[in-house]
Amino acid sequence: MRFVVAGVLWLVGAAETPAQFAPGGGAQQPNRAAQLPLSGIGGSEGSVTTQQTTASGASVQVNGGYTGSVPAGNVPAGAITLTLSDAIQKGLAANLGPIAAGNASRAARAERIQALSALLPNIAASASDTVTQVNLAAYGFQFKLPANSDFSIPSVVGPFNYSSLQGTLSQSIYDPVALRNWKASKETQRASQLSAKDARELVVLAVGGTYLQTVAAAARLESQRAQVDNAQAIYRQAEVRKTAGTNARIDVTRSLVELQTERQRLSSLDADLRKQKIALARLTGLPLDREMALADPLSFTESPVPDVGASVELAYRQRRDLRASEAQVRAAEIALSAAHAERLPSASINGNYGVLGPNPASTHGVFTVTGTVNLPIWQGGRTKGDIQQAEAAFDQRKAELADQRGKVEQDVRNALIEFETAAGQVRVAESNRGLANDTLSQARDRFSAGVSTTLEVVQAQQQVASAESDYISSLFSFNLAKLSLARATGEIESDLPNLLKGNHP
Repeated sequence: MRFVVAGVLWLVGAAETPAQFAPGGGAQQPNRAAQLPLSGIGGSEGSVTTQQTTASGASVQVNGGYTGSVPAGNVPAGAITLTLSDAIQKGLAANLGPIAAGNASRAARAERIQALSALLPNIAASASDTVTQVNLAAYGFQFKLPANSDFSIPSVVGPFNYSSLQGTLSQSIYDPVALRNWKASKETQRASQLSAKDARELVVLAVGGTYLQTVAAAARLESQRAQVDNAQAIYRQAEVRKTAGTNARIDVTRSLVELQTERQRLSSLDADLRKQKIALARLTGLPLDREMALADPLSFTESPVPDVGASVELAYRQRRDLRASEAQVRAAEIALSAAHAERLPSASINGNYGVLGPNPASTHGVFTVTGTVNLPIWQGGRTKGDIQQAEAAFDQRKAELADQRGKVEQDVRNALIEFETAAGQVRVAESNRGLANDTLSQARDRFSAGVSTTLEVVQAQQQVASAESDYISSLFSFNLAKLSLARATGEIESDLPNLLKGNHP
């Protein structure tokens, strides 16, 4: 009968102490291939593009996160004098586009670490002290002893105490799916890092283009102030001549209308400049309530148009967004391999070692070591579905890479056309500017000599205003075209110190 009681207590102990008698040979659920998003192209952070058309001229469009920034700290009080280089450095530090791209890169690195954890040992330790009481009847034990027996088996055992201290180890020996998942995550992280570098280039384009656009607005404002001064001088001269009786009233009225028109344009250009400065401050994280002075003027340097083929090849090597797309294709290819590997066997080892006893002072060593080989036979079609999903992502990313290569070539060719066109426009605009000023000088001399009316002077003044506006626009277009070409070839950040150096007409 002692053996019966001992067997009962052994069963109770087995039920109550799983650490000592933990089963280790059960089938383990195999790992699954990590599924990537269908598209590997990100767009939530926004975009930066430039455009040059005959109707609207040159412009830079900044969208999404690139329009915002984190306010910069420790900005000195008073007016801010800003060079182009300073503006770009502040934009790289504060603009929301690179910040978001950097955070995405950090998240991709975290995912790589998580994928790696499936290949590394998992070690844990635990300690416990248990006091328990067991109702044997609840386990189905019903003891019927002879009536003349001198002992009885209680239906309730305990309370009794046991203490345990153990460490556990789990290690994957061979898991083809987890290994491929980790390799895919490495390529995804690399693509994210390249996208973060590409975001910096977009910030250079956004800040540089907006800076040049603001400088152009300031130049238009100064030119318009000169037009107002000219109109004011013509109006006073017309009044003097009318008082002297050598001029008709219509000439005074005409010159006054021209003066008021020029003042109205001046007010509008002043508003445009103030708004441009606010947009530049938002891109660079500067306070919006500070007066801002831009130190670098527009410049023009005669330079040959680069060769198309060489520029396209350079862009293929250096454009970070293209290289990121290539990394995304490699990640999708590895993910597809991981989906196929779900059909392969895997092996792992699990073990624990510890001490167990009725109290911490009376314990004995216990251990379990289990090696497991898992061979998938039928998963209800899950593996086939994973393979088809991975194939769709792989095909999509290959198509996106092909499209991205076409876009890079398109960007380079468009930038070269804009560069060549803008250089020619500057030369023509500079010639027209000189001719218009000469015409105005002659018209004013003729008016002073009394051989013409203010109509000729007003027309000449309008030609000067138009020529000045065209000249400033052509300078802006040329400088923006240089920025766009550097962006198209992937050199905008590295070549920035020499990018916009030149003559300042």
